[in-house]
Amino acid sequence: MAKPKSISKAPKIDIGITKDVRKGIAEGLSALLADEYTLYLKTHNFHWNVTGPMFNTLHLMFETHYTEAATAVDLIAERIRALGFPAPGTYRAFAALSSIEEVDGVPDWKTMVTQLIKGHEACVKTARRMFPLVDDASDEPTADLLTQRMQVHEKTAWMLRSLLE
Repeated sequence: MAKPKSISKAPKIDIGITKDVRKGIAEGLSALLADEYTLYLKTHNFHWNVTGPMFNTLHLMFETHYTEAATAVDLIAERIRALGFPAPGTYRAFAALSSIEEVDGVPDWKTMVTQLIKGHEACVKTARRMFPLVDDASDEPTADLLTQRMQVHEKTAWMLRSLLE
């Protein structure tokens, strides 16, 4: 009687995108994940530490923003994994990959809002840079994810910007 074959490893990924292209997309998504997570941390920090006449409005708004971001980082990390690569998940990795600077101390509420606007715009730019590679690969799932993230960040930046006008 023949011995059943044991499966020693998972089958190769065969989704119509070469490994090298998937790697490039995963690297771009890793930068986006780092930006998203850094912005999440900054927003959560500001939620805890905001003071002043806009306290209640900003405290609640920042909570809405970081709650949405928590879901987003999971979706981005899962897309990286679906492409066959490990998702970064340490502060060190995020700091090396992110285009968003951390804040020192506790700024006033207007500075918080200004920094968050810049953070949301940075996420948009990181996502936008990926489109040529994603489009060339016909990677619609990643394109959809990027489009959704850009919509959220552009709208959030607009809303934050409106507080300063």
